[in-house]
Amino acid sequence: MQAITVRDRDAGLAGMSVTDTPYPHAAENDVIVRVHAAGFTPGELDWPGTWTDRAGRDRTPSVPGHELSGVVAELGYGTTGLSVGQRVFGLADWTRNGSLAQYAAVEARNLAPLPADIDHTLAAALPISGLTAWQGLFDHGRLTTGQTVLIHGAAGGVGSIAVQLAREAGARVIGTGRSADRDKALALGVDTFLDLQTEKLEDVGETDVVFDVIGGDILDRSAALVRPGGTLVTIAMPPKVQPKDGRAVFFVVEPDRARLIDLAQRVRDGRLKPVVGAVRPLAEAPSAFARSKRTPGKTIICVTEDSEAVPAS
Repeated sequence: MQAITVRDRDAGLAGMSVTDTPYPHAAENDVIVRVHAAGFTPGELDWPGTWTDRAGRDRTPSVPGHELSGVVAELGYGTTGLSVGQRVFGLADWTRNGSLAQYAAVEARNLAPLPADIDHTLAAALPISGLTAWQGLFDHGRLTTGQTVLIHGAAGGVGSIAVQLAREAGARVIGTGRSADRDKALALGVDTFLDLQTEKLEDVGETDVVFDVIGGDILDRSAALVRPGGTLVTIAMPPKVQPKDGRAVFFVVEPDRARLIDLAQRVRDGRLKPVVGAVRPLAEAPSAFARSKRTPGKTIICVTEDSEAVPAS
């Protein structure tokens, strides 16, 4: 089968290529998914799990990508709850070959049934972004109705979903980004948009929750915006600066089948619209990883020719 593989950590994007790789083995409680569409995170090449297994052993050549939507092709021994031919979507494991391949072995518990009226391209934009947004806002940020939340990167893959979830929860939403993101963020439902390139972050005032996806100086400066009892939540890096009278939380998204089912239902009801940016074929996945090629929303890789597609938003 064809897959995107990486072999040399020092080579970066130059070491990424389309190659013929062995069909994956279905371990106990695994599912082999015929991948129709896949998502990735540009920073994956910096993650230890891209290069080593759970025991820390080198596992190259490895296949990146951790979001996928497709059809169950095979069940491993002891696998229950899913069936061959069933449409599914979810998260590939962090320390195993991932989703940028024609077939992927995934723990069954990390997958959820995909309703027939949600296309694979849209579904592949949900797992990491949707689960990260939910867990950041509600599990870690404890956001409730009437509170104010500051969401950095409001037009991005995670931020765009976080904006919609926060609005539905009855929160006041302040979104940040670049000037080109303003119209998209306002359309998603932010009450106020702040251009980080031209406007002063400190003018935002106090917030109950800050949800950061950027890190660095923006993360450090955001700590001072958290009002007493509030929370600074980030997925970028462990925060160096703590809110004076609040909490700071760094987390890595966790699989959650029940929440994936809930997110899919929100999409079906029209309450949630993942922002799909560029849609590209598997052969173009290496160039899609380039950080310079920035597009609003989530870049999706169509792996199979019969994968449904949606126009870029």
